[in-house]
Amino acid sequence: MIKYYEILNILKTEIEATELVNTITQGDIDGIDINKQNLYPLAHVVINSSSFQSATIIFNVTIIAMDIIDVSKEPTTDQFRGNDNEIDILNAMHTLQNRVFEKFRRDYVNVQVDTASNTPFVMRYANGLAGWEMTFDITIPANMPIC
Repeated sequence: MIKYYEILNILKTEIEATELVNTITQGDIDGIDINKQNLYPLAHVVINSSSFQSATIIFNVTIIAMDIIDVSKEPTTDQFRGNDNEIDILNAMHTLQNRVFEKFRRDYVNVQVDTASNTPFVMRYANGLAGWEMTFDITIPANMPIC
């Protein structure tokens, strides 16, 4: 189905356009190489499901945007910010997701997105990643000819 390719390509293009990540991957979440072999920050795209409704296809998508937390060896002097880049990562990855969501919402004809659910995470996986998971539905016309 061409629609699946189109959605993946649009997501990749829009994530690249933010210039906030070095690596973009897709597929099952278990397929992410969480080792330090990837160039971080990293965005991972998961098409969770699709459903067919009268003349539309709805894709449920998750974008996981993440980076490695860098903990300073200096003593903590600011209890609010701590001695790492966690807040900086969460800010940058949230910005990435907001830009991608808004591009879909504003710039694509025949594509509908309404709301996105965002969940932050900190110190996930073995190498201490932080970031956001954003899940939303993309509704597009089916345009499937009846045989």
